[in-house]
Amino acid sequence: MPTYTLSLNGKTTSVEASEDAPLLWVLRDHLDLVGTKYGCGIAQCGSCTVHLDGSAVRSCSITMAQVEGKEVTTIEGLSEDGSHPVQEAWKEVDVPQCGYCQSGQMMTAAAFLKTNTSPSEQEIKNAMHGNICRCAAYTRIHQAVAVAAKKMV
Repeated sequence: MPTYTLSLNGKTTSVEASEDAPLLWVLRDHLDLVGTKYGCGIAQCGSCTVHLDGSAVRSCSITMAQVEGKEVTTIEGLSEDGSHPVQEAWKEVDVPQCGYCQSGQMMTAAAFLKTNTSPSEQEIKNAMHGNICRCAAYTRIHQAVAVAAKKMV
């Protein structure tokens, strides 16, 4: 089995896995980073969203061969103490109900706000559209993204 080296949450990490192993399962099963959730397995729900070289991607559809030498950030790496503006906004707005999709929602929001620090309501809706929330907390999610945008300026 090959060994892959990547930057994971700011630290160089090596992990042994098959080349077609989804990043999601390596994060959860090999590296014990369980904040990234399994939702659908076909890159449609967004629960497994992480950052790959700064862009939001669905870790269930990215293989280990694709992450070799790249930078991966999970919800655990967004900030060590929950002080990232998106995490603070999520708490301030009291977004989660069940909370299952929230790490993926936050990772999508954080990547979006890196490129748009002053989004309109429609831009927030468009950016977050691909993330499904089974509890339908979309109004609070969109509010939290707007709050986080103000914190990032």
